[in-house]
Amino acid sequence: MRNWKFNHIDFSTYPFYDKDDLGVFWSPEKTKIKIWAPTAKTVELRLYKDGQTGESFFKTNLQPSGNGTWQTVLTGDYEGKYYTFRINDGDWLNETPDIYVRCVGVNGRRGQIYNPEKTNPENWHNDKKPHRTSFTDSIIYETHIRDFSIAENSGIKNRGKYLGFTEKDTKTSNGISTGIAHLQELGITHVHLLPVYDFYTVDEEQPLEKYNWGYDPQNFNAPEGSYATNPYDGTVRIREFKTLVQALHTAGIGVILDVVYNHTYFTKESAFNQTVPGYFYRQNEDGTFSNASGCGNEFATERAMVRKYIIDSLKYWTNEFHIDGFRFDLMGVYDLETMKSIRVELDKTDPGLFLYGEGWAADRSPMPEQFRAVKNNINQLPNIAAFNDNFRDALKGNHGNKKSKGFVSGLELAEEPVKYGIVGAINHPQINFDFIETLQHAWAAEPNQCINYVSCHDNYTLFDKLKMSLPKATDIELRKMVKLTGALILTSQGVPFLHAGVDFCRSKDGNGNSYKSPDPVNQIDWHRKEQYHDVFEYFRKLIQLRKNHPAFRMATSNLIQTNLNFCIPYEMGVISYCLTGNAVGDPFKTIIAIFNANKKEVSIPIQEGLFKIIAKGDELNEAGIGEPVSDMVAVAPVSMTLLASV
Repeated sequence: MRNWKFNHIDFSTYPFYDKDDLGVFWSPEKTKIKIWAPTAKTVELRLYKDGQTGESFFKTNLQPSGNGTWQTVLTGDYEGKYYTFRINDGDWLNETPDIYVRCVGVNGRRGQIYNPEKTNPENWHNDKKPHRTSFTDSIIYETHIRDFSIAENSGIKNRGKYLGFTEKDTKTSNGISTGIAHLQELGITHVHLLPVYDFYTVDEEQPLEKYNWGYDPQNFNAPEGSYATNPYDGTVRIREFKTLVQALHTAGIGVILDVVYNHTYFTKESAFNQTVPGYFYRQNEDGTFSNASGCGNEFATERAMVRKYIIDSLKYWTNEFHIDGFRFDLMGVYDLETMKSIRVELDKTDPGLFLYGEGWAADRSPMPEQFRAVKNNINQLPNIAAFNDNFRDALKGNHGNKKSKGFVSGLELAEEPVKYGIVGAINHPQINFDFIETLQHAWAAEPNQCINYVSCHDNYTLFDKLKMSLPKATDIELRKMVKLTGALILTSQGVPFLHAGVDFCRSKDGNGNSYKSPDPVNQIDWHRKEQYHDVFEYFRKLIQLRKNHPAFRMATSNLIQTNLNFCIPYEMGVISYCLTGNAVGDPFKTIIAIFNANKKEVSIPIQEGLFKIIAKGDELNEAGIGEPVSDMVAVAPVSMTLLASV
């Protein structure tokens, strides 16, 4: 019986291999194969004609090649053949693909030897990433491949597939734009995709029988097959995902991938443990696997070959698929040095890549928090951002408590943590941390380290949370709260992040953890865009406003500290501030923003001068609404008013 406890091993003594040739690489004349397996005594390669069944038609042993690596060369053309490895380190381990596998057969059980050039869509070499001057210019829209198009009312032919993102001018039966046309109409700059690597819990042969978000990694470098039109040929999923990226780039939209290198679905049975037992995972003092991911294990990111693996994988997605950024699931599991190395190494490839993640872990880790990429350490990670959960909970109430309220739903004395979100989570002289229960100090050094959001795939949708915390609220009142929340997210400093469908009051019928719930719960119901079209139009105008006015997306903390001033005396349930627009190249010399969460109208004194109203209630018009005002302005209940100097 194999011992799966590892407290007797010093993994730091394992050899390091620094070259970039690990994996299986095809050419017409030969296929080169190399893996890192420093504890192996024998490494056997098996070849198959089929991706899931049948006996191997060829077996051979790899030879030791230094620094813990093993290699062989297959002479001839093996394109389209499938393979696995089996390792003996004193005992025979299970048959698996290599950990670097990039192309797999159905359900990821066998690797596939392939020609990468054949996976490129037409004109792929001319694909260009959208350019952004600053990360704070980004407006991120998070969605799931299947959710985005699976509903019948999406008007999309390739429902639930990668190719669903490539269909132009799709509409509902009533002519409302859906799919990529919706994204263009809304005006977001980036799509954040929930995991697209090969994950375990959806059977690729019967993809509609089960649903999953995909946070159950199996093969990190191969795309998921349930989103492809043919899951049996691994090249199809690669080509179709590239086609998705190309279509979004053509539409001027960047693509951010949700990556989950903090754990794997399997522990003992994973390809990592079946290649180098124990090395890729952290252990407790007693040698058992630790579990900061809450999913059964956690990656030992601090170990040299684990760090190399993660960086190699990110580089592969960047170079092969032209990806624009990465969101790190449970980034608080990663060690700080690995995140720093990721930023440095990816900058060599593309300094414009946007990197951000969850600044927390799901459970305790044997690695002390001071060494991990948690939110309070983000100031040590330049150009890497974290989610601002302080802002999220301040706006709508605690994410896990159905009844809790926030600023927009009428919680009194909730203004200070909202103000902290408005300044982009940086240190600002007018933020009083004595009035923020969850913070003692600012955690972001710069605004590009702050992802401002109110909802995402996790927990309740914004609409559902507001409805549960205010069960007697009318639909009209709920719409107003959603609009006020959107106004706060999209006019605040930092980087705004929107959960797909928040712009038309997306609902999951109160389901707070829909990771494996069926399509009727998770799918985007495009009829709601018709039903809540006023909300959509408001979000669309807010996004255009943000794009037009650099005062809402200042790139440095110094600019914010100098040009954002909470200039109006305090009134409960109201937050107001002034922006010196001309100092940051804004066409408006001065902007006054007022957010009223009260159920009654308030009259707010304004500084001397004449101001045009550019936002009032549901209206938003940069040319002005009604007559200019001075001295005082009336602000409607549960709404934003914006003023610009004349």
